[in-house]
Amino acid sequence: MSLTISRFTKEDESWWDDYIWQADNGTIFHTRRFLSYHPQGRFVDHSLIFKRKNSIRAVLPAIEMEMDKDRVLYSHRGASYGGFVYRDMGIAEAFEVVEALKKYARESGFTRILITLPPLVYMNRYSNYIDFAMLQNGFRYLKREISSVVQLPSHPDQVLSLFKSEARTATRKSIKSGIEIRLSDDYDTYYEILKQNLKLRHNVTPTHTLPELKKLAQLFPDRIHLWAAYLGEQMIAGVVNFICTPRVVLAFYISDNKEFQQYRSVNNLFYHIFQWAVQEGFQFYDFGIFTVNMDPNWGLGKFKENFGARGLFRDSFELLMWSPQNS
Repeated sequence: MSLTISRFTKEDESWWDDYIWQADNGTIFHTRRFLSYHPQGRFVDHSLIFKRKNSIRAVLPAIEMEMDKDRVLYSHRGASYGGFVYRDMGIAEAFEVVEALKKYARESGFTRILITLPPLVYMNRYSNYIDFAMLQNGFRYLKREISSVVQLPSHPDQVLSLFKSEARTATRKSIKSGIEIRLSDDYDTYYEILKQNLKLRHNVTPTHTLPELKKLAQLFPDRIHLWAAYLGEQMIAGVVNFICTPRVVLAFYISDNKEFQQYRSVNNLFYHIFQWAVQEGFQFYDFGIFTVNMDPNWGLGKFKENFGARGLFRDSFELLMWSPQNS
């Protein structure tokens, strides 16, 4: 029985997120709840459902858009990661799914497909079948960014041993200075620190607006947390954590008030966050990428290495439908 493809509709919301959380490789970014935070009209949804008879074999969160005069099927412009989400997929079915997507895209008038996959550790069951099937079907690597990922220890007492010597010294100093680390819902104060931080360092504004960040926290109170460092009652640093899978926590927007840099509050934050993550059974902490279009920010990469991070690929694939290879 061959695969059939249908577009996501409102009725599919009832089962989609349950499917994502029970899949081999689903993340918070593949859920409809996450994608719903985008305001109406920002994207044209074109998510796909792959079925065999009545059995769902895979889903692909996606949008359609115009880019460089191409009609693009993009998975997913509104999230850090996209790609196929599936359960128990073998090599033959991986090829079927990719070939079915190509056929669907061509018949639907798309001239380009873009897909960004999470790093391998986001999978509950490791597999590169989909990557292989895409490459064998004419996809190419558009870019291979590097994400800084910490493999967490098995016990909280081992956290400090992850840090390089200078980072360990700074962490101990911060702890002795009386900095308090705790969960917070004061996104307003945190966002002011973030804006100043990004302006000073990169002269940019945050990707998310304050209302968007608050909305995400409200949508996922059990999965999106603001950890903050306090000097007395004053917040001086913070980081938003996304619990992406049962194994992986992702850092969003690491930020500190430079007037209090001597307290090394960011070191203290990650020491406590890592301890919490280990206690909760998480295996990896992802600091996010330190490359932009494969150009490394050496200082940012070194900063993340201070906490035990190593680089893993975050791959983006492209298929040009008009290429002779794909005709």
